[in-house]
Amino acid sequence: MSFNKPEYFNSRELSWVDFDKRVLEEANDPTNPLLERLRFLGITQSNLDEFFNIRVASLHKLISVGYEGTDSAGLTAAEQLSGISHKVHELVRNQYSILFNELLPKLSRENINIVKMSQVTQRQRNFLDEYFHQNLYPVLTPLAVDSSRPFPFLANNTLNIGLMITKNDDAKDESFATVQVPDACPRVIKLPGAENDFILLEEVIKYFINELFVGYRAHDMACFRITRDMDVEADEDTSDLMKEIKHDLRKREFGPVMRLEVEAGMSHQILDLLLSEYNIDKEGLYVVDGPIDLNCVNKLIKQVNGHKDLLFEKFTPYMPKVLRNQTMFEAISKNDIFVSHPYDSFQPVMDFISQAAHDKQTLAIKMTIYRVSAKSPIIKALKEAAQNGKQVTVLVELKARFDEANNLHWADELERVGCHVIYGLVGLKVHCKLAMVVRQEENGIKRYMHMGTGNYNDVTAKLYTDMGVLTCNQQIGVDATNIFNMLSGFSQPPYFNDLSISPDGIRNYLMHMTDKEIENVKMGKKGLIQMQMNSLSDTQMIEKLYEASAAGVEIHLIVRGICNLRVGIPGVSDNITVHSIVGQLLEHRRFYYFYADGDEKVFLSSADLMNRNLSRRVELMFPVLNDDIRKHLINIYKILWNDNVKARQLHSDDTWTHVRNDKKPLNSQKYMIDNRKKISDNLFKQLFPKKHTNQQKTKFTPMRKPNERKR
Repeated sequence: MSFNKPEYFNSRELSWVDFDKRVLEEANDPTNPLLERLRFLGITQSNLDEFFNIRVASLHKLISVGYEGTDSAGLTAAEQLSGISHKVHELVRNQYSILFNELLPKLSRENINIVKMSQVTQRQRNFLDEYFHQNLYPVLTPLAVDSSRPFPFLANNTLNIGLMITKNDDAKDESFATVQVPDACPRVIKLPGAENDFILLEEVIKYFINELFVGYRAHDMACFRITRDMDVEADEDTSDLMKEIKHDLRKREFGPVMRLEVEAGMSHQILDLLLSEYNIDKEGLYVVDGPIDLNCVNKLIKQVNGHKDLLFEKFTPYMPKVLRNQTMFEAISKNDIFVSHPYDSFQPVMDFISQAAHDKQTLAIKMTIYRVSAKSPIIKALKEAAQNGKQVTVLVELKARFDEANNLHWADELERVGCHVIYGLVGLKVHCKLAMVVRQEENGIKRYMHMGTGNYNDVTAKLYTDMGVLTCNQQIGVDATNIFNMLSGFSQPPYFNDLSISPDGIRNYLMHMTDKEIENVKMGKKGLIQMQMNSLSDTQMIEKLYEASAAGVEIHLIVRGICNLRVGIPGVSDNITVHSIVGQLLEHRRFYYFYADGDEKVFLSSADLMNRNLSRRVELMFPVLNDDIRKHLINIYKILWNDNVKARQLHSDDTWTHVRNDKKPLNSQKYMIDNRKKISDNLFKQLFPKKHTNQQKTKFTPMRKPNERKR
């Protein structure tokens, strides 16, 4: 039976828009705290910005080169763009409907107001007069367009005010001009005389704009914003990848325009000028009845006084006591350690690197870096390790989209202190999350590893749900060594003991495990597959899941974002159920489970089931070998699967609706937050019983920091 028919697949791009719609539903959910609803609205905007920067830009490129192929759903690039336009225009209308009909009225009832210049008090007007002349006027640059001054270059996603200027009210002496709303100034200004009154920066500029055009009258003012193609790939056939990436970043700023957002009421004269200048058709034009660029709501949320009741309750990630009372090397030597962020603290991962940096017995630290924070404690520890004489090897992926500049900085910093820095591989992004510490111990060399589903980023570790395992398993240590040798040199290991590596290796192994479930069902045994991922779009994996479903294997999938798989196709996907959880935290785990005739197998991975992850990236999938951790993970998946508050279910008509049933309401994320200490302690009591027998004590000898005097 063939499973590769176009009607068996959803379009990747249209599925992504459906995901952003699920995020927007959270902004409209009255059970969420009011300011968090406003934050979800901002998230939908930032999601759309990146979508146009990358995915819409890619479709335009396909059209420009005359590509006539189709996606897995049988849609051409032009058909995908048309579908995107229809869905996104509806999404944008709903954004502003929720803002004006739901959120702003409710905020006003809490005395949180976004006001216009016509609504400010005299005290506030005086404040804004001084603010404009002291803070804004020196920064603003009016740009007129005439025969001697061409249309100015405007950067990606900058907010601008378009207007006409007339001298002596002579209609014949009329010109177009723009004023950029400066990024260097706060977009949201807090006003005096009220606890939570705010005004948008562009409103203030419009009010005083005639002062920028002395001798002229400014009229027909309206805001607009352009979104450019930011998907510029570096030429990797170069002797200096770092130099090429820097060139790539400069070139990216000048990409063609993919979307034009304009304020409702803009004059036809200005609109026609912008459409012509940027070569935008109606599908790329978005007329916005409200403030352009809803990312501004995050600026407002940060400035609100009081009202903690309008935010999610803050929580502190839990740090198990057993990890506070011994070094990470002592703990890992006794048993594998499992951490589930952000419910569990990211501190053990940071301690793993930091302690290695100051440990006399540590010989080497090897690590992959994809995204880290701007003030990364892990980068700091790696630099200290090199200064302490450790051999430090770090693969810094320079091609991590939108983190290129940050990673260029860290690569340079690490090299300066003597770390061996690898800039990634030609033709592949290195996306795996792997760290290894090599120690000289009494019984010889010993390797300690951390493997995870998420980045080594201490900031996102508080916002994204991710999982990681720390182990000193000997076979995994050999595999990890081979991976780093492969990344740093020309080593090509013939096989791996326990780890699976992409390109291709992860897909092949998952398909192999799926085939085993199919075989078991054919023999009359139970077949069950459970997975969680960010996105599911790899055609080969979807076809294999269809094959398993057709054979009678029960399949449960939790897919946060893109899902090209369709459910409810008779004889094809009858046995597949797909959920999506969108809530307080961003679901980021990659979890793969197979019943295996009762010998349940669990794997964690850095890879989603997307073609790019399985074919064009270096990714890692690792088995959970410890029985206690494996059972713990299966129980976590059960909690997620039983979510009937924040989970949505995919239906055969490709729509998503909330999972609702007669069971007790279960918000899986809130449950994990409220019970994080109990859940973690229950696991660690099994991993670290009070009495350990026949366990080697791992000595940790801290080193003095550079220039620290002996006491």
